[in-house]
Amino acid sequence: MDSDHQEMEEEMMHQLRSKATELLLREEFKESVQIYSKFITHCQEKLSNAQQTSDLQKLNKSLCLAFSNRAEGRFRLKEYAEAIKDCDQALKIDDTHFKSLVCKGKILLNLNKYPMAYDCFKNASTDSQARGFSENLSGYLDLCKKFEIQSTNGVVDVSDWVLSGFKGKVPEFAEYVGPVEIKKSDLGGRGLFSLKNMDMGTIVLVTKAIATERGILPNDEDCNENVQLVMWKNFISKVMESVKRCDHTHHLIRTLSTGEDENGVEVPNISLFRPETEETEVLNEKFDVDKILNILDVNSMVEDSVSSKILGKNSGYYGVGLWVLASFINHSCVPNARRIHIGDHVIIFASRDVKAGEEITFAYFNVLSPLNKRRETLMNWGFSCACKRCKFEDEIWSRQEPGELEVALEKGLLDMGSVAFRLEEGMKKWVVKGREKGYLRSSFWEAFSRAFESEKLTKRWGKRIPAMEVVVDSIVDVVGSDEMVLKVLVEGLKRSGGSSVGRTSEMERVMKLGRGVYGKIVKRQALKALLELGTRDHS
Repeated sequence: MDSDHQEMEEEMMHQLRSKATELLLREEFKESVQIYSKFITHCQEKLSNAQQTSDLQKLNKSLCLAFSNRAEGRFRLKEYAEAIKDCDQALKIDDTHFKSLVCKGKILLNLNKYPMAYDCFKNASTDSQARGFSENLSGYLDLCKKFEIQSTNGVVDVSDWVLSGFKGKVPEFAEYVGPVEIKKSDLGGRGLFSLKNMDMGTIVLVTKAIATERGILPNDEDCNENVQLVMWKNFISKVMESVKRCDHTHHLIRTLSTGEDENGVEVPNISLFRPETEETEVLNEKFDVDKILNILDVNSMVEDSVSSKILGKNSGYYGVGLWVLASFINHSCVPNARRIHIGDHVIIFASRDVKAGEEITFAYFNVLSPLNKRRETLMNWGFSCACKRCKFEDEIWSRQEPGELEVALEKGLLDMGSVAFRLEEGMKKWVVKGREKGYLRSSFWEAFSRAFESEKLTKRWGKRIPAMEVVVDSIVDVVGSDEMVLKVLVEGLKRSGGSSVGRTSEMERVMKLGRGVYGKIVKRQALKALLELGTRDHS
């Protein structure tokens, strides 16, 4: 009877293991994890009753492999904390277990623990099994080294990918947090502040989304809204799953604002977001669905048009995601930073020179528009802007003329050269100087750009309004590089003749502003490709 019972037990164990392995190979990870859990429980029970050394060795070998395979399933389900525990259980049985070392390395790589991941892959490479896996291990080791350096210096280069026409695998990046800190902001709530001077194009932050949802929107407006609603629901589901899987993710998301009591919220230490920081155990944080929904409503980001361009996406492309640390960046109508989304990462960089102590800010929308237009847009965002530009323009708009010019601009009552000319004449009368000129020129950029783009208007108004370079420099000084400003410069460069010295100077201006629009993520030739400048004629 005992012999029959033992045979039945062994047959049941064999079936469980075979089924779990089959499910793992079929990538049915949830079901595989469940079956492996049953197998592990039975295996541990048999171990506690095993007498002979041979039985112990056999059971331990089976248990080690089961923990390793369950870890792989949990890793694929993004249940990283539980997967790490399984790897450690396997390595406790056999500290040189090849599959467990590789699996743990992959998990640590995904958790941005690059040196620890490197050690796992390095230890695995000494195993005899590594011979058939050597190319992958070598790739993982190189990636760990690359990411460790990148996480320290923030150097990103996607030149080859851009020059290939965005073909092949989308680049992956290390988490990088530059010289910044979180503090209370004069703009409201908390903000991200620079600790050092940064020049245009310098990368401030590289971080991966908690979750994203992407798709192509239809042209029909009603269908468009329905598709966005479905995408939003899918996005929320992904975030909720991430929160349930990982206490640390839950804790990070809970540091974000719900849009209420901005002055009373705690200011988290920036070290919480750095990849090298050890995760601390977070206990007893209530899973509050309503709070998380409010956080997502306030902090989710939509991928913008520049990101679509650098990704080679079409105009109907739409994406939404949650990047936690990036969500601390406030809006300003005099922004100094921009962002580009590549894959699930957002790369944030300085769009103009930034001084130490200055708050890092985005433009949440097109700020190259007049005050009243910006205020209308801000109403949709549910807040008002208190930046220096808005305060200054509020005083200027108390006069009659700026409002009249804004109406003329919007309704096309005057040709654009006339609007630009009247603005310049008005600034003389209102004694507007320095950066304040940049504020107003930014508000009436549409008039200047159309005047510069029209040969007829250029001939008529060219000597009565400032040169394009003067206007561009004053705008970039206050709102940073902008793709619309850059486009006018690029078109001007393509049209221009004149001496090679003059063209070289224009080219350098374009390349400098290109750094502010795309950041220091591409080398010169790739930047020219993004700007659609032929290297043969404009090198």
